[in-house]
Amino acid sequence: MKKVITYGTFDLLHMGHINLLRRAKEFGDYLIVAISTDEFNALKDKEAYYTFEQRKSILEAIRYVDEVIPENSWDQKVEDVQKHDIDIFVMGDDWKGKFDSLQDFCEVVYLPRTVGISTTKTKTDLKRTNNG
Repeated sequence: MKKVITYGTFDLLHMGHINLLRRAKEFGDYLIVAISTDEFNALKDKEAYYTFEQRKSILEAIRYVDEVIPENSWDQKVEDVQKHDIDIFVMGDDWKGKFDSLQDFCEVVYLPRTVGISTTKTKTDLKRTNNG
């Protein structure tokens, strides 16, 4: 069985997230999604609209996702790859080159982002709608 892992906050789920998850799953038989905990997001000065538990439940309901685990720090990726016997690490290409060091442990793939869609854009659009 080929195992794939990806990471993210996965807040305000949109088609870009679904496309990433679908394409990541196409690389293997089992997809693990590591989502940033609320505490880790706070360390990154990032605030999610949904709590960790809510985001976890949403991701678990998506057919491409086989398992959801917490991401507690930047440094846990090597440990996750080894612990879960990961074959392929997948991230959006906005992270291109940032995780190449994982190539010592698994294949690293950077997928093109869905054009015109992002959580930041969604939040900006919602603010504009509410203020307009």
